[in-house]
Amino acid sequence: MPPIGRRGFVAGITLTALAVGTGAGTAAGAGAETAVGHAGERDDGDGRAPAAFRGMWIATIGNRDFPSRPGLPAAEQRAELEALLDLAVRRRMTAVVLQIRPSADALWPSPYEPWAQCLTGVQGKDPGWDPLGTAVAEAHARGLELHAWCNPYRVAFHADPARLAAGHPVRRHPEWALTYDGKLFYDPGVPEVRRHVQDAMLDAVRRYDIDALHWDDYFYPYPVPGQRLDDDETFRRYGAGFTDRAAWRRHNTDLLVSEMAARIKEVKPDVAFGVSPFGVWRNASTDPAGSDTGPTVQTYDDLYADTRRWIRERWIDYVVPQLYWHIGAAATDYAKLVPWWDGVVRGTGVRLYLGEALYKVGDPAQPAAWQDSRELARHVELARRYPNVGGHVYFAAREVAKDPLGALTAAIEA
Repeated sequence: MPPIGRRGFVAGITLTALAVGTGAGTAAGAGAETAVGHAGERDDGDGRAPAAFRGMWIATIGNRDFPSRPGLPAAEQRAELEALLDLAVRRRMTAVVLQIRPSADALWPSPYEPWAQCLTGVQGKDPGWDPLGTAVAEAHARGLELHAWCNPYRVAFHADPARLAAGHPVRRHPEWALTYDGKLFYDPGVPEVRRHVQDAMLDAVRRYDIDALHWDDYFYPYPVPGQRLDDDETFRRYGAGFTDRAAWRRHNTDLLVSEMAARIKEVKPDVAFGVSPFGVWRNASTDPAGSDTGPTVQTYDDLYADTRRWIRERWIDYVVPQLYWHIGAAATDYAKLVPWWDGVVRGTGVRLYLGEALYKVGDPAQPAAWQDSRELARHVELARRYPNVGGHVYFAAREVAKDPLGALTAAIEA
């Protein structure tokens, strides 16, 4: 997979064994009072969501949205970042979700992992400025919240540890890594790995005035036909008490989430913790508690991520399911998924925001619904019927700037 950004990848997943359906407002100055600073406060089920949250993802992986290319001078990178924040204000966003840890590297001077390759083109090279520190200060100056987006386990889009920066954790601890589909991942089953990735992300929570820590949808890697994830040795070492490897893997992911939630609250109780999972937990054909969807990827079974449990246990403060499908999609109908997620969060106090596929609008490779400038506006109108939906988050900044077919404007004004 080329480093094109997580949602471009997720939207394009087609497994030979799993046919994925292709179907998944206030002024920015009010952002501090309408967004996830309040998602960190528990609502014990009064049935009403807060005022509309409107977010914009800014992807740094592969230089998708920022910076426009690696190796720009620090002043130019900073100017690009500030321009994206100005864009968010113009588009009446209340928050930006900036990817600060794209591939086990960092957009701040981290003592745990090297500087991000997307900044200079060389992993570990100091870019001459602090993008995260700048982003926090400049977002807040504009009345925007800054959600720090991290990928927990991805290490590299290749399988050669020698290509990682000198001193990279995987070079010092090769036993921490798994290779799958020609890529490197931290091994979720290794307790030292779990602690390390938590420490790396918690460093940003401690040192910066971020409003939320935000995780994407990658836990165990998405399944690839013909590929097998070889964690046999890890299971032998750490799987005591488990006869079912899938249950053990889910247990590992649950520990990552629950431990991180507790550690954030110990360090900064006001920082919210959110996750943006793939939009299907389980299909009803697999589990009566699942959604009326499928056949499609299921986070519970394929990524070993029990997102429904995380909500019910209140380990997370908000959830942004990636509902990157149109209304009426055969396998993954937006109109069926919204009420399912509304029901999952009901009474838990966990805020629900919906991830929107702005990048699909006007793309000739997408179904006819995405050639309609009103598709996303209909999403907003439909979601308004469900009291626990608190807003929408749009992927991603490049498309927010372009506003294809005027669809974002129509959604904001709906």
